[in-house]
Amino acid sequence: MTNAVEPRGASFDHWGPYALLAVGVVTAAGSARAVGMTAGEMYASGALVAAAVLLQPAWGRLTRNRPVPGRASAWCYFVRWALGFVLTWLNPFFAFYAVVGYYSAGRQLPRRLVLPGFCLTALTMAGSEIGGMPPHGTMAWLGLVVVFAANLGLVALFSRFAEQEQARARVQAATIAELERTNTALQRALDENAALHTQLLVQAREAGVADERRRLAAEIHDTIAQGLTGIIAQLQVVTGAADLDTARTHLERASALARDSLGEARRSVHNLAPVALAADTLPEALRKTVGEWGERLGVRAGFTVTGTTEQLHDEVSATLLRIAQEALSNAGRHARANRVGVTLSFMGDEVTLDVRDDGTGFDPAAVPTRTRTKGFGLDGMRARAERIAGALTVESEPGQGTAVSVRVPLVRDDRHGGAGSLTADTR
Repeated sequence: MTNAVEPRGASFDHWGPYALLAVGVVTAAGSARAVGMTAGEMYASGALVAAAVLLQPAWGRLTRNRPVPGRASAWCYFVRWALGFVLTWLNPFFAFYAVVGYYSAGRQLPRRLVLPGFCLTALTMAGSEIGGMPPHGTMAWLGLVVVFAANLGLVALFSRFAEQEQARARVQAATIAELERTNTALQRALDENAALHTQLLVQAREAGVADERRRLAAEIHDTIAQGLTGIIAQLQVVTGAADLDTARTHLERASALARDSLGEARRSVHNLAPVALAADTLPEALRKTVGEWGERLGVRAGFTVTGTTEQLHDEVSATLLRIAQEALSNAGRHARANRVGVTLSFMGDEVTLDVRDDGTGFDPAAVPTRTRTKGFGLDGMRARAERIAGALTVESEPGQGTAVSVRVPLVRDDRHGGAGSLTADTR
C-alpha cells in the first residue's frame, strides 16, 4: 500500500491556517493585558478562534471536487478574512492569522476578486501595524492610510515578481515541451535513417551476390573454360599422333593445362566468399593477403595501417578486401611491378585503401569501358565502392606506376544491432 504525496501548496492550504492561527492565539494571549483586552473581548476572541478552526474542514468539504477557484472558495476566503479582521481589531497580534490571505488570494479566488482580496488583507495588516483598530485621532488615521498604501505597494510589487516568475516558468515549460517534441522527431528520423541504412546494406549485399556471380562466370569463361578447351585440343592431337614421343608431349601439355585449370578453379572458389575475414579483422586479412601475394609472385609487397583501427561492418570489410585483391591481381597480371605498397587508413568517419605499384603504368583515359558481362577490372572495383557510398580513383601514367585509392564511409560493426546482423557472405 502506498501513500500519495500531497502537493506542497495543498499541504500549506490544509495546515498553514491552523499553524498561523495557533501563533496568533499564543501571541494574543501573551499580550492581552498589554493591549488592554477586556474579558468580553477575550470571550469573543475565543468564539472567533473556534469559528476559524471549524471553517477549515468546512472549506475542504465545499471545495474538494472543485479544483478551479469559484463561488464556494471565494465565500470561504471572505469569511476567513472577516474572522481575521475582527480578531485583529480585538488584538493586533491576530494579524499572524490574517496574513494567510496574502498567500491564498491568488490560489482560492477567481481572477476578478484577487485584487479586492489583497486590498482587504492589506487593510487588516495595516490596522495591526499601526497598533490596532480603530485609529484614534487624525494622525492615526493618516498613518493607517500610509501603511495601507505601503502594504498595497508591496503586494503589487511582489505580485508582479510572482507573475514574471510564472511567465518564465510557462516559457521554460513550453521550451522543454518543444525540446521533447524535437528530440522525439530527431529520434524518429534517426530510426528511419538506421532502417534506410540497413536497407541499403541489404541491397548492397544483394548487388554483391549478383556481382560475384558475374565475376565467377567471367573467370570460368576466361580461365577454366579456356583451359578445358586447350586440354581437349591437346587430347585430340594425341589421338592422331603418329609416334609415342609426340603423344607424350601433348599429354604433358594437357596435364599442365589441367593443373592450371584446377588452380584457377580453386582460386575462383576461394575468392567467391571472403573466408579471410572469417577469423581475422580487415587489417589482419589484408596483411596476409598482401604477404601471400608478394611471396607467390616474388614481388616486394608491404602493408601499412594508419589511424585508430576500428571494427568495420562486414559489408565494408568485404568490399575493401575484394578491391585490394582485384588491385593486386591487376598489378600481378599487367604492371610487372618490382614493389607494391598497400595502405589502410582510418580517418575519422572515412576509411581509405591505397594500392600503389612501380610498374609500367597506363593511361586511364585510354582504357575502354567494359560491359557488365566481361571483365571485372577498374569498373568492377569502382562499382563495388559505389555500392557502399564510396568512391574509387586511379592515378597512372605510362612508365610511372599506378595508384588505386578508394574512400568509403566508416560504418562500425554492431553485432547486436540490425545493421550488424548482415554479413558479407556472397554465396
